[in-house]
Amino acid sequence: MSLDVVEKFKDKKLKEKIKNKDQKAFEELYEKNADDIYRFIFFKIGKKDESADLSSLSFLKTWEYIQKNSMSNKETLRALLYKITRNVIIDHYRSSRKDNISLDDKENKIDVIDENQDVKSNISTQIDYEILSEKMMELKNEYREIVIMRYVNELSLEEIAQITGKKKINVRVSLHRALKALKDIMGAEG
Repeated sequence: MSLDVVEKFKDKKLKEKIKNKDQKAFEELYEKNADDIYRFIFFKIGKKDESADLSSLSFLKTWEYIQKNSMSNKETLRALLYKITRNVIIDHYRSSRKDNISLDDKENKIDVIDENQDVKSNISTQIDYEILSEKMMELKNEYREIVIMRYVNELSLEEIAQITGKKKINVRVSLHRALKALKDIMGAEG
């Protein structure tokens, strides 16, 4: 049995348990995805406290959604969680437009540092990271979001398609275009 089939089977069982209000199953979903959801939100809004709050809100809304609605067999819990998280971020932007600082804000630059790594030990990695972070901000939002989901949060193309509501082939094309655009941006400035 392939690893993908095993994961889909586990996901289906977990969905059933959560639908039956199994708190332990929901805790398992939380443990598996909390860091990724927080990171996804942080890359979008750039504030630690608000990212933590919105992450919690995303899980709460996911719990409520699963309890009230039926899910298709194709839709994974992870894809549903990201879809709801995207909507939470959109709602957040709508409610706080005037005092929102994001990673896109060139005047209020935010450095994102992985606290689990010793960045000082690898200066060239730090320099490459800073250049890449800066250049990522030049991508249009759709491209930046797909790159983050694929390479930072390591979501599959199928999951990204479910989250964005696009076909898998469209996600693949968008990802290709995003990487080409990033390469062009990186190459344009040497």
